Amino acid sequence: MRAKTLVALILTAMMLTPVQAGDVSASQSEPAEDPKQPNANNTTMYMWSNGMATEWTHFNTNETESVEEGELTEEKDNGVINIKYRFTMDPTLDKRLNMTIGGEIRGNFNVYYEGDIDNGGDGSCNNDCEYLNITVYRGASKVYQHTEQPWPAENWKNVVFSYLINEEDGHTIWDSTNDNPIVEVTMKVKGNYQSGGFLGLQGSGTPAAFGFKLGEEARVELPIDESSWSKDFQAGMDDSMDDVDTPGFTLVVASAAIAMAVFVNIGKEEENEA
Repeated sequence: MRAKTLVALILTAMMLTPVQAGDVSASQSEPAEDPKQPNANNTTMYMWSNGMATEWTHFNTNETESVEEGELTEEKDNGVINIKYRFTMDPTLDKRLNMTIGGEIRGNFNVYYEGDIDNGGDGSCNNDCEYLNITVYRGASKVYQHTEQPWPAENWKNVVFSYLINEEDGHTIWDSTNDNPIVEVTMKVKGNYQSGGFLGLQGSGTPAAFGFKLGEEARVELPIDESSWSKDFQAGMDDSMDDVDTPGFTLVVASAAIAMAVFVNIGKEEENEA
C-alpha cells in the first residue's frame, strides 16, 4: 500500500506543476518593435504632412515623407483661410493602451497667423472667423478640445494644453484599431487686403496667413500606463479580472482536488487493512 501512496503523491505533484506551452525559443525571437508605435520608452505622438492635404501622426521623431521645411503655410489676400488638419495615426495603432488615471494628455504646438480671427468688434470677420481649436480623438470619440484665445497677429505662439484622465470619462482604455488616435487642428482666419489696382495706388487692409510647425514642434504626449506593455493586458486580461478567470487556474484546482481525493482514499484503505 505504501507504493500506492507514493504514486498518489507523485501524481499530485505533477498536476500542480505548471507546464510551459509552446516553443520557448520561438518566444525569444519576437519581431523588432515598430518605432512608429508607442512603447514603454516612447509615448509621444508627432504631427506630419506632405503639404498636399494629407496629414498623419505616429510615435517616431523621424518621417522622410513629410515636407522638408517642417512647416505648413497658407496665405490669402482677401477672404477666409479655412484650416482643417486631421492627423490620423499612420500606421494604425496595433496595441491596446491603458491610460494612467490622474495622468495628463499634454499638447505642445507652434502656430502663426496674420489677419483677423475675432468675430465682432471693429474687425472684418462678420462671424466668418474661428479661434484655433486642437482636438484629441480616441477613434470616433472626442477626448478633449482646446481652444486658444486670440494672441497678437503676425507672431508665432507656443500653444500648450493638458487634459487630466479620469475614470468617469471612459477614456482609460484605447482598444487598438478601434480607438486609433487622431489630432484635429481647425481655425478660420480672414484677410481684407485690397490692392491699389492697375493705377499703382497703395493697397489697404491686411492679408490672411497661417503657419503650423510639424514634427517635434507639434506633439501630443499620452499618459500610457506601464501595465499596457504586459502580455496579459494585450491579450485582454485586465487587472480587473478575478484570479479564477485566469486560463488554466480552474483546471489546476480541479486536478489537485482529484489527486488529493485519491490520496485520501488510499489512506482509508490502508487503515481498513491494518
